Amino acid sequence: MLGFFKKTFGRFYEAITSRLASLFSRSVVDKDLLSELERILIEADVGVGLTRTIMARLEEDVRAGKIVQGADLKGALAQLLQAMAAQKVYREDARVILLVGINGSGKTTVAGKLAHRFVGQGDPVIIAAADTFRAAAPEQLAVWADRAGATLVAGKEGQDPASVVFAATEHFKQIPGARLIVDTAGRLQTKVNLMRELEKIGRIIKKQLPDIRTVALLTVDAMLGQNSFDQARLFHESTHLDGIILTKCDGTGKGGIVFSIADTLKVPIAYLSYGERMDQLTPFDPKDFVEHLLNS
Repeated sequence: MLGFFKKTFGRFYEAITSRLASLFSRSVVDKDLLSELERILIEADVGVGLTRTIMARLEEDVRAGKIVQGADLKGALAQLLQAMAAQKVYREDARVILLVGINGSGKTTVAGKLAHRFVGQGDPVIIAAADTFRAAAPEQLAVWADRAGATLVAGKEGQDPASVVFAATEHFKQIPGARLIVDTAGRLQTKVNLMRELEKIGRIIKKQLPDIRTVALLTVDAMLGQNSFDQARLFHESTHLDGIILTKCDGTGKGGIVFSIADTLKVPIAYLSYGERMDQLTPFDPKDFVEHLLNS
């Protein structure tokens, strides 16, 4: 995975890594240096609150004599960021994945990429086109399913999404070792009726597949920065989330949102999605992410 993050988060690293390298090369850590570090973290969308927490811990280490030079600061910052990003680790062994998120966040694309990943691992994949409200949504998903070698279960436009999911679970039960990916309609977290619909889908899956591990993954557009964090927070309040998939990672300079989501919500970053190719999705590795961030 050498160089992967720099290629994917190109703008993020261009904006952040070179500036950090300048700080880490200094022989003395003083007030001005710490102020500059604070500005860099906030501009990277780590978030004001979390940045202040990070700075408080670093300043405490400076006062205690644990941080003297820039190299010491680099090591201490790396430990803090890795610990925050790795508080919870996503387990990829779920057989049923419920994709949630607002319109335009990349759910349909992610469904296709996940299907491609699992088919490549030798697992039969079923995709449920539970977005029956957005025009052409099933047709778009059909293209991704065909490219991935997955089976699509779809209904008619305007059909009850829960009935599509029911049909998909029936099909799932007939195929040993299968995985089921449910692509839901884009939901604004304030739409109570749509959240109830999502709860109904969850109940059907639980009733139909009581012994199958099911996870809910939220797709969020990484380019939205702190707006993505707010979106994730509100969804997490309404629906239990098991992981976050950051989409459109190759077009953002705001990669610091990774730390805000992982530390504040205690929800793991599961995958990073970027580009339009089927293979452009990867599990999130906090150690690699931080190492590449702090090493120019």
